Amino acid sequence: MAIRHGGAILADQLKIQGVTRVFSVPGESFLAALDGLYESGIQNVVCRQEGGASMMAEAHGKLTGRPGVAFVTRGPGATNASSGLHVAMQDSTPMVLFVGQIARDHRDREAFQEVDYRQFFGGLVKWVAEVDQTERLPEYISRAFQIAQSGRPGPVVLALPEDMLSAVADVADRPEVQVARAMPSAGDVARVIDMLGQAKRPLVIAGGPGWSAQAAADLERFAGRMDLPVAVPFRRQDYLNNDSPNYVGDLGVGMNPALAKRLQAADLLLVIGARVGDILTNGYALLDPADHGKTLIHSHPCPDAPGHVYAPDLALACDSAALVAALADAGPQAGDWADWRAQARAEYEAWQEPKQTPGPVKMEQVVLWLADHLPQDAILTNGAGNYAAFVHRYHRFRNYKTQVAPTSGSMGYGFPASIAAKLEYPDRTVICFAGDGCFQMTCNEMSTAIQHGAAVIVIVVNNGKYGTIRMHQEKTYPGRVSGTMIANPDFAALARAYGGTGQTVTRTEDFAAAFEVAQNAGVLSVIELQLDDEVLSTGMTLSETRALGEQHRK
Repeated sequence: MAIRHGGAILADQLKIQGVTRVFSVPGESFLAALDGLYESGIQNVVCRQEGGASMMAEAHGKLTGRPGVAFVTRGPGATNASSGLHVAMQDSTPMVLFVGQIARDHRDREAFQEVDYRQFFGGLVKWVAEVDQTERLPEYISRAFQIAQSGRPGPVVLALPEDMLSAVADVADRPEVQVARAMPSAGDVARVIDMLGQAKRPLVIAGGPGWSAQAAADLERFAGRMDLPVAVPFRRQDYLNNDSPNYVGDLGVGMNPALAKRLQAADLLLVIGARVGDILTNGYALLDPADHGKTLIHSHPCPDAPGHVYAPDLALACDSAALVAALADAGPQAGDWADWRAQARAEYEAWQEPKQTPGPVKMEQVVLWLADHLPQDAILTNGAGNYAAFVHRYHRFRNYKTQVAPTSGSMGYGFPASIAAKLEYPDRTVICFAGDGCFQMTCNEMSTAIQHGAAVIVIVVNNGKYGTIRMHQEKTYPGRVSGTMIANPDFAALARAYGGTGQTVTRTEDFAAAFEVAQNAGVLSVIELQLDDEVLSTGMTLSETRALGEQHRK
């Protein structure tokens, strides 16, 4: 042990927990922590807004399976960062956010930027605490990393009073945390196999936290051995190689209607690791929570998840990767459902046949070109918007952790996530898809990308509107446009102003050449796709959507 100030103690604990990179927006409330990071060798990626920093930390956690770490200052810094915490909570991503706090003797006076963080973050994260004693920093940090990774992973917030951080203490370090994981028993595995054997129309749904490249390979082996159809939840399309004959699509926003019907027609659902919620069931319409009418086997790392909405016939609280590995080893040969699986796969492939959109730039063709030409380990990120549905429908994810997107539906997420991905995997191609509205929420992080050498490729899909909201607006209040049109900059010129490269594509046939320029640039690159005003979704134009809305209003 040696006498250290709180910031040094904190940085030393981060190193012990395996942290190599943090994301931050600096503040005077945690100067001692910055000083500790200076000596630690941990990379400090300075961001332009706390929402971007927290989203980068979340994406880092999603990619690595280890907690992403962010530092923000008190008050507005903390409230800005809450957007990334919400993503981490809904996406079950391990994350630790450190928030600077006012001095301890200033509490409860409404001091400058004072916030009660336990109250503010209490319903948003797994655990929030404030460290009052410098000598207890190792204890709190160890617990934060343990909670962030245990059971259903998620975000943790630690508030750090500035005088506590600058004070000194002589305290021992804590070792790297060991996270307890529940393993499936042989009896559990045998019962799952037996219940599958009694089914005629089984459907596997694989998602949630705690997976790995090996787990994805085991899932493919298990599904292939038993000839099972496998669907994935919203934005978990990289959990099974999409070229596998057992992959049948994603149960997400804008899902294949044929897959929705197949979910309803299944007589057994084997849900591994995923939560069965509103997106997966199309607002609970595809499965009635009161009577879902099928056998449900639900496994999840958190014992609270099975039965949270839908009553299972068999509930398992265990590690998803361990269960899939055990099932792959234990499963017999294929059951009596070859036609059921083959039809589901045929419906997925039919869904990938492009439906032509209006205008000279066709998003479906752009995504299909990328699916054919990208390296299999290329990472695709996106935020929220109808543009993302083109990626969901037409791209094929072939490797685990090549899709990084918010199941919470957060706008602005894709670009910060792409920066985190490129910093972690500098030798891999990283592409961010962003709508014009989505990109403008975090495009200030272009200077972060330039400063830290994150040579991501951003494809900005510009249709001059908040497309998803406009779609719902036209369906519900056709022709009454309010609040969904947006003014945009010249995105290509903006990228060049930040020190990157920028190109504008007005014809589909020009995209390949623009992408080659971006790939060879070695720096942040923006490709702006200028879409026709009629482009609204993968299935309907703006005029068709308005006509449907008018028909429903009659």
